[in-house]
Amino acid sequence: MRALLLSALVLVAMAVGSACSAPAQIRDLSAAEEHERSGQVEEALRSYRAAQKSCTKLSNSRRRKSSCASAHLQYAQLLASEKRLEEAIAAYQDAEAILTTRPDQAQACYAAALAYWELGQDKQAYQYLWRTLTFYPEQQFAADALKYLLRDGRERAPEDLRAQLSALSNSLAGSKVADNLLVALAELEENEFHAPRKALAYYDELVAQHRSSGFYDDALWHGARLSHELGDDKGAVSRLRTLLSTREVAIGAGSYFSVWLDDAQLRLGVLLRDGVGDKEAAIRAFAKLPSDYPASILRDDALYERAVTKSQLGRTEDACKDLAKLQHKYADSKYELEKAPKLRLQLHCAL
Repeated sequence: MRALLLSALVLVAMAVGSACSAPAQIRDLSAAEEHERSGQVEEALRSYRAAQKSCTKLSNSRRRKSSCASAHLQYAQLLASEKRLEEAIAAYQDAEAILTTRPDQAQACYAAALAYWELGQDKQAYQYLWRTLTFYPEQQFAADALKYLLRDGRERAPEDLRAQLSALSNSLAGSKVADNLLVALAELEENEFHAPRKALAYYDELVAQHRSSGFYDDALWHGARLSHELGDDKGAVSRLRTLLSTREVAIGAGSYFSVWLDDAQLRLGVLLRDGVGDKEAAIRAFAKLPSDYPASILRDDALYERAVTKSQLGRTEDACKDLAKLQHKYADSKYELEKAPKLRLQLHCAL
């Protein structure tokens, strides 16, 4: 878990830096940042403390909040970077109490947890991680805290972690961190408790309740995988088709494509053929992969699997044509090492 600390501290520092992007900084804050860039630590700390007072005198509310957040959070961050961790923790605690916006409070709380962790004070670190998760469930820092709790808790006390996260999943069902909690519970059930049906239920709940979640496509992909492992290939096919339908939405909205789409297209064909027994539908699924995903590294997979499916239907000539195309277009394909030549011999394809 401690391996996450450096990257997490960097993210917190980036978040602190973003707070100082407001226009027309107060003089004390500008001076503090200049001293910090020059390596004049004590001068920077003095200027940050001065900025913590002068920021309160700003008449513009938005500028006052932004300047005070920068003054307090950057002061604490500088202490942390200098390994003056006890002072940094006190500064973060003060910042959480003084600052008035939820994102700034959440950031201070989470950063205090990381500082406690670096000090080796695990109990206090846990308290602040849980505080970040439960007090600030609408902020990104809650999801960051959950990653720590999951990574450590699944090894330390998975039963306790499952009970706590399950309770939170109910009480925070309408919050922004709710989808993260469902993913965490699914991972626990599958990996620590070997309960794939419970894991699948959590993934399905995420799909049903959180259509705009960044985990939506992952939940469909893993849900299809678990459904297949549980012997429900029709359920797996249904989930894969739902996942593939996001491609049309992405095209219309001009948004991103899921990283699972070409994998899902190939997997759909295999399941239609080997699980559901609909070989004609499988052929259509394999044919869509190179046309819908022309840059996919799975195009040779789809072509080979299509040839296999046609051979199973007795369409030998068509299968041989696909194998010839495979040899011509993808001569370096892994299938050309053994599988494709063997199938050509079995089908007596012309050389």
